Amino acid sequence: MDRSKVIFENVQPESVYKKAVKSKAKYARKFGDDSDKNYSAQVVENRYIGDILGVRNIAVGEGNPGVSEGFDTEKGIIVGNIRMGFGHYRISMAIASAANAMGYVPYWMDLNSYKQTTCTKVISAQNDLYSKGSRISQKSKLFNKLVWEPLNYEGFRKLSYNSSDQKNAELMAPVYENVPKDIPVVATHVWPAQAAIHAGMKNVVNAIPDNWPMALHFAEGSIHTVQTHYAYQGYRICNGMDGDKVLSPMPEESLKYVGHYIDHELVANIEEDCARRLKRKEEGKPMRFLLTIGGAGAQKEIFAAIINDLMSDIKSKKAALYVNIGDYQNVWEDLKNMVPGISDIAKTHFNNWEETMSFCEGALTGDVEGIHLFCHENIFEAVYATNLLMRSCDVLVTKPSELSFYPVPKLFIKRIGGHEQWGAIHSAEIGDGTLECRDIPHTLQMIRLFKDDNTTLKDMCENIVRNKSLGIYNGAYEVVKIAMGMKK
Repeated sequence: MDRSKVIFENVQPESVYKKAVKSKAKYARKFGDDSDKNYSAQVVENRYIGDILGVRNIAVGEGNPGVSEGFDTEKGIIVGNIRMGFGHYRISMAIASAANAMGYVPYWMDLNSYKQTTCTKVISAQNDLYSKGSRISQKSKLFNKLVWEPLNYEGFRKLSYNSSDQKNAELMAPVYENVPKDIPVVATHVWPAQAAIHAGMKNVVNAIPDNWPMALHFAEGSIHTVQTHYAYQGYRICNGMDGDKVLSPMPEESLKYVGHYIDHELVANIEEDCARRLKRKEEGKPMRFLLTIGGAGAQKEIFAAIINDLMSDIKSKKAALYVNIGDYQNVWEDLKNMVPGISDIAKTHFNNWEETMSFCEGALTGDVEGIHLFCHENIFEAVYATNLLMRSCDVLVTKPSELSFYPVPKLFIKRIGGHEQWGAIHSAEIGDGTLECRDIPHTLQMIRLFKDDNTTLKDMCENIVRNKSLGIYNGAYEVVKIAMGMKK
């Protein structure tokens, strides 16, 4: 079956299919077609999160052609992902954490890391375009209004977009050539799921990240999982994916609601961490705000405004800051220019993973003052630092992307792309995050509510504990159960 022609029994117009074929041909001309390659697949050490999450990497094309080595075909589970921002890596870590806690062996397969393959070249080209658009959207209101928001909100929503993606993903399939076909694959971006299906992988789960239903995320042949009931209804009927047409729905067996994709370490400690937040509030300890600057350092102007506004409270020990700038050290240079005096009081934790882990462990029960700034060149450390810091922070300040679903009180700043707003809406409705603050004055208003008000933090902590009892944060475990269950 050509998955670009018919999507869940919805036949695509000939013009849409021809466009998809041309898209694949364009990438093949530019990057080649390595379908005749016989790439090796080997399990190797992950030096960064291997010990923490029990993860090992899948290396592709580094051995002799046709080689397949090191796979545990009984307990192994592949987490297929790409580096596109930090979100898909973070969700992958949640799946790996749950799998490890459940006694399985998670394998990390980043399709954007095999530089010699057509697969990685195609993904990198599209990733570069997306990153460029994201940066421009933060600088140009006109570009954001006329191009970026419509593309992220409606463009990616269309079945026609999925048609082209499916055809392009045929170029990505060769990386799975010598991966054992029975090992379950959990993909945290649609391309690893589509590529796995094209390559003949038999047990594929497509873990959809967004709360806004978009055909972009379809990988027919896999089991699709979603984090919210809103997303379930929208995906089931393919809502709005071809204008006002009533479309053929997804089959019941192709779509499952599972809850939020959260790391085992975070879920297991929800009650304890929330109790510590409330105790710090009662005792008048500095309120700890965790600022996460992901992507290419987008939205640093908002974070600079927050730091400037809190500076007097930081000096008087009414507030403390964790600032994770990911792997973008240039953001620190920008902040030094935008926040007078920050370099005099900020302690930097740069490229020292042992020190970062030690700080995070000590902050769980110890006191924290001032500003602590984190930066790590390695992508695993850059992403996972936020996960470690989350447990001891009081409020996570973030755009409403993948972090919308995490069990920590959240203040949502302005989104990047229209689809993200639905993450904030969901979080506000279940009571573990704020509304989206779409400008700096409203962001600072919410900062003051958290800091000076007696109910905002308390309500969110109580809601998080209640949500856990309802299974809302169990999505990563459920995804692993579905993936391993497909083998039976």
